[in-house]
Amino acid sequence: MGRIQLKQVQKKFGEVEVIPPLDLEIEDGEFVVFVGPSGCGKSTLLRLIAGLEDTTSGNIEIDGADATGLPPAKRGLAMVFQSYALYPHMSVRKNIAFPMRMAKMSKDEQDKRIESAAKALNLTDYLDRKPGQLSGGQRQRVAIGRAIVREPAAFLFDEPLSNLDAALRVGMRLEISELHKRLDTTMVYVTHDQVEAMTMADKIVVLQAGVIEQVGSPLELYHTPRNKFVAGFIGSPKMNLIEGQAAAKYDATTIGVRPEHIGVSTESGDWPGTVGVSEHLGSDTFFHVKVDGFGEPLTVRVGGDVDLHYGDKIFLTPNPELIHRFDEKGLRIG
Repeated sequence: MGRIQLKQVQKKFGEVEVIPPLDLEIEDGEFVVFVGPSGCGKSTLLRLIAGLEDTTSGNIEIDGADATGLPPAKRGLAMVFQSYALYPHMSVRKNIAFPMRMAKMSKDEQDKRIESAAKALNLTDYLDRKPGQLSGGQRQRVAIGRAIVREPAAFLFDEPLSNLDAALRVGMRLEISELHKRLDTTMVYVTHDQVEAMTMADKIVVLQAGVIEQVGSPLELYHTPRNKFVAGFIGSPKMNLIEGQAAAKYDATTIGVRPEHIGVSTESGDWPGTVGVSEHLGSDTFFHVKVDGFGEPLTVRVGGDVDLHYGDKIFLTPNPELIHRFDEKGLRIG
């Protein structure tokens, strides 16, 4: 079991309130991602759940029991940090075994759990190596293995992939997602990378300045962002946000259009503009287009390789059914 409930949880550092009172429910077996810009409070919130920070007020319940005053070791949770925190003089086997040795678990039970974790993480052939003989991805797997053997109620991940290069991040993202499916254990994952959030989460919690802006599945947040902040944060490339006459036409203060929901023509369309910088990725091309009368350039996503060049005159037409409307407070209309 790994159900976690936060009830009016607040955190202050001195007189500074970093997390205003909030409520949140994480269901047993869910993969929940906390996402938001740097300084939004996502890591602090995770540390409150782990017991590494004391709550200023409110309650944290784990499987129905009040855990607010419990030390980290008594909460039945396992945390994986962005730094692997492995003992360099110990083998992989001994690193994984360390929390079990501290708990004075029997040697037979230790061996059983080590073998099971190593098999799940493809580390069986590396158990006798030292961390210095492993790649970054392998070292992160060892850190995850050390958490697995504790058989926790939930895993807490604090930006575990931020120290890896781009290719390794993609690989580890898939491995952690696969691990979640196999273990069927609650996982709470912190990242500033919304692509990680979109691809891994059952449920995303979007935070800004300690406030939960929206909670929902990746596609709920993509299709129906509650406000301009969520609209501009979820999606890659981010949503175009447009004000002025173009928005007034749709009875809104601001309209949002995703790059993939804008049609491109060299003959006619709603918004005439000029092609700026292009980013060719093979499968997609991103054009940054300066539109007449608009402030910021718009980003347009086109499938494949398109024969348009810097300075070309083009026309853009948003899909009217996929335009997001926001009022003067930045809240979604409709």
